[in-house]
Amino acid sequence: MAKKDKSSKGGEKPQVNLAFIGHVDHGKSTLVTRILLASGAVNPHTIEQYRKLAEEEGKPGFEFAYVMDDLPEERSRGVTIRAQIKKFDTKQHHFTISDAPGHQDYVSNMIKGTSQAEAAVLLVDAKEGVMPQTREHLILAKTFGINQVLIAVNKMDATIPPYSKDVFNSTVNDVSDLFKEIGFKDDQYSFIPVSAIKNDNISERSQNMSWYKDRTLINKLDDFQPSKDYSGLPLRWPLHDIMKVKTVGYIPVGYVYAGSIKPGDEIVFMPGANHAVVKTLEEHHIGVDVGRKGDPVGANLRVIGKWDKNKKNLRSGYVAGPADNPPTVADTFTANIMLLEHSTPIYVGYAPMIHVHEAHVKSSIEQMLKKYDPKTMEVIEENPSFLMKGDLAEVVFRPKAPLVIEPLSKMPPLGRFAMRDHGKTVGAGTVTSVNPRQY
Repeated sequence: MAKKDKSSKGGEKPQVNLAFIGHVDHGKSTLVTRILLASGAVNPHTIEQYRKLAEEEGKPGFEFAYVMDDLPEERSRGVTIRAQIKKFDTKQHHFTISDAPGHQDYVSNMIKGTSQAEAAVLLVDAKEGVMPQTREHLILAKTFGINQVLIAVNKMDATIPPYSKDVFNSTVNDVSDLFKEIGFKDDQYSFIPVSAIKNDNISERSQNMSWYKDRTLINKLDDFQPSKDYSGLPLRWPLHDIMKVKTVGYIPVGYVYAGSIKPGDEIVFMPGANHAVVKTLEEHHIGVDVGRKGDPVGANLRVIGKWDKNKKNLRSGYVAGPADNPPTVADTFTANIMLLEHSTPIYVGYAPMIHVHEAHVKSSIEQMLKKYDPKTMEVIEENPSFLMKGDLAEVVFRPKAPLVIEPLSKMPPLGRFAMRDHGKTVGAGTVTSVNPRQY
């Protein structure tokens, strides 16, 4: 197996983790493929093969979406189900991108794909404008600390009249109102009119929209900046999946959220408390000598102790860390939460699903400690008896299953979470302290 030397980052372009988000059918997969094609990450011959396949399956025009939507169910239903990971380069940056599912049935997969992004491209259909998942995805992006967003107003070729500046401006006004409502500052987002299917303003300025004077989408991507690399923090490597390889057995894979991992490291997986030594490391089937923040890596392990590498002992949502500085499993955790969407009051005992890194665990509110004024952060009520939509409060959660979660101040990548209930994102929170479970 070929090996890629990553022992030194000197001379390498800065890496930015980028999420493509937005409502279902607003064109995320098509736009991602256009970018991959323009940057040379996808071969034009591959597109031609998918074009023929799409026509044979009665879906002409779906060849671009097929590059990202490669599951049979995704292609038959015409929707993205899982968050796909690809890489490409611009003049200034090396991008790792996630094409997040837009359908409400797969928001949990969207959360996984977005939780470690530093920036996002939000797709908004020029004809439909702001839709339910537009709002939900944007709230989740803000929850996970994304403060750099490029809004691609897509399908400009299908406006009436085509490529209408008035339609674009109307969409900009509506989306800007949404950004302000959610708490974004004006300098944290910008707009570009595009047609992903027609390749307008993606890699070259469109002749169909001469009224647009700014740069192309690919050029504007270089405005995004990498966030903190968290290299000074201990390893935190949440598992995304467990793959079975014939020659070596089960291989855990996932993004490195903080610190680094390399062959020879002794690590422990929590909450399983299973120890292992990293034998070899790979990224996209190429051997590497180190994995750093943002790198999607898999590891061949040598087990320490009496446990087997299998899907019982290595699961999505488990987190690996150094053996001498393991990830924290919460008995309870205290958090500041904002209740974003809930039609009725919530009380002690309310148990939403907590989504953090790759984990989603139902957790009940055990105490409501304080309620704050969202504008001044002053305490306006001690020990409130209930919370309503729009309330900001400090509460104590008790997970109903083992959950790795850590204070935002000590481990930012594991300190933000989303609250979901009955298929909707109802709130977001940041962890202030953790009462650890003893092992």
